[in-house]
Amino acid sequence: MTSPMSVGRNVAEVLRALDALQATAKGPIATPANWQAGEDVIVGLSLNDEEAKAKFGTIDVKLPTYV
Repeated sequence: MTSPMSVGRNVAEVLRALDALQATAKGPIATPANWQAGEDVIVGLSLNDEEAKAKFGTIDVKLPTYV
């Protein structure tokens, strides 16, 4: 993450990004925008439902809602 020296930094966002990087390094998952540690993640499409259940346990499938 880079920004000009004239632009302020948000330490909470840097820590949030680090948490997300650590979480995604552990497996085929992605984190949505503004994700916080402990919230739902997105399971990678490289896993089918059975593989996801074997790796993560019971999964709660949520489909996106469109407005």
